[in-house]
Amino acid sequence: MVMLRSIATVGGYTGISRVLGLVRDILIARAVGTGDVADAFFVAFRLPNMFRRIFAEGAFNAAFVPLFARRLEEEGPGSAKRFAEQSLSVLVFTLLPLLGLAMVAMPWVMLVLAPGFKADPAKFALAVDLARITFPYLLFMALAALLGGLLNSLYRFSAAAAAPILLNIFFIIALALVLPLTGHPGPVMAWAVAFAGVGQFLVLVVAAARAGMPLRLPRPRLTPGVKRLLRLMAPGVVSAGAMQINLVIGTIIASQQEGAVSFLYYADRIYQLPLGLIGIAFGVVLLPDLARKLRAGSIDAAGESMNRGLEISLLLTLPATVALMVIPEPIIIVLYEHGALTREGSEAIAMALIAFAGGLPAFVLVKVLQTAFYAREDTRTPLVFALWSVAANVALSLLLFTVLRHVGIALATSLAAWLNTGLLALSLVRRGHHTLDRRLLHRLPRIAAAAALMGALIWGLDQGIGAWFDGPLALQVIALGVLVAAGFAAFFGFALLVGAARISELRAMFRRPSAASPCGPS
Repeated sequence: MVMLRSIATVGGYTGISRVLGLVRDILIARAVGTGDVADAFFVAFRLPNMFRRIFAEGAFNAAFVPLFARRLEEEGPGSAKRFAEQSLSVLVFTLLPLLGLAMVAMPWVMLVLAPGFKADPAKFALAVDLARITFPYLLFMALAALLGGLLNSLYRFSAAAAAPILLNIFFIIALALVLPLTGHPGPVMAWAVAFAGVGQFLVLVVAAARAGMPLRLPRPRLTPGVKRLLRLMAPGVVSAGAMQINLVIGTIIASQQEGAVSFLYYADRIYQLPLGLIGIAFGVVLLPDLARKLRAGSIDAAGESMNRGLEISLLLTLPATVALMVIPEPIIIVLYEHGALTREGSEAIAMALIAFAGGLPAFVLVKVLQTAFYAREDTRTPLVFALWSVAANVALSLLLFTVLRHVGIALATSLAAWLNTGLLALSLVRRGHHTLDRRLLHRLPRIAAAAALMGALIWGLDQGIGAWFDGPLALQVIALGVLVAAGFAAFFGFALLVGAARISELRAMFRRPSAASPCGPS
């Protein structure tokens, strides 16, 4: 139950960040729609944002947390702190020259990332300029990843989960207050990204100091511990970032279609909301939990944590998946179709959202299943499976783009995620690292049934009030609110009815842990 409380904490802060992210995207859609400036900025932001997700939510966290947790358990806080400082120093002095090189080589990087932009010199030049402004965000996100992993290992989840909120706050301030004064949305948005990176890093520096882990920057040395970190991290960059690599591949292909980069960006932002609430939260909380239980030899307890993680993640993911597939267009219309975005653009985004939503359970399950490998300091196996996933995504994207255009890219990303999920699950079972318990096998079909019943109900309701979405904004908001409220109530009502969940378990997610909890304050 303590784990559920921690997941609720991380998911809550991540949810706030994603909701503010939707506000940000509404303002972006209002300002630039799906035109050239939008395409240029989204490509420029894709590069540092990809690294943010790989570092903050993937490779670095996957490698650093088990090693830091081991030192914390076996050698005490002093040794763990020295390891963190050594890792921080090597990270800074490695990334600084790489960042400088990338800034100089940005035109060539952009040729790889968005080759289709070359046909429009002004659009290409704008993308290069904006990418140079946003790229230093990577450095601060790498540093924030280390500090976040340190705090998570101490079971202090709040600061690391809340820090990304600053990005959206900076964006909203820039778009609402600065843009009207300058009239240049591209540079305004790019500088918002850069300043937000600094802000997030500083917040975590303060949080680490308050947790009794103020870090200094010693002379960089490749100690045995740092070498072990780098060895684990290298394959993790690919395995943890497989979905991000797939999205970049999609961007490269989508740059051949006018507006496709923007269509995919807006659709991606919608399904990232439940992914952030569920998948990222479970990955963040499960990794230190499994690492410390396995280190203590509590194999049964680790298996129980995995099964409950799988159960609750699917309990929350499946209804979101069904809802996004059943009512995508009303969601897009209400959130984005104001200002520069047209109904034709909304329809194109909605079709991409359906394709992305089909892979949402897989995206979440990958986050959960990978922790079972990372907690055992195995980053190679997820790497191999991620490479298969990337290869499948490339082949499917090229094939489906010729038939379905941008929707084919979204569909390919989802199918590749399902392949990755299947390979991870099969490997865990074959190695004897995990077995689905009776409770999980009992509840999975009931969760699916409750989600299907909910989907049928909101589909019928949408048919009845669909005309409301052609009316004024206030009526559109009311209509979407009716669909969301009905879907939420229907799913949990059906879930309780068919035995997919119990009220006591849902309450436990929000119950304050006891003072004796090993998690400590979060």
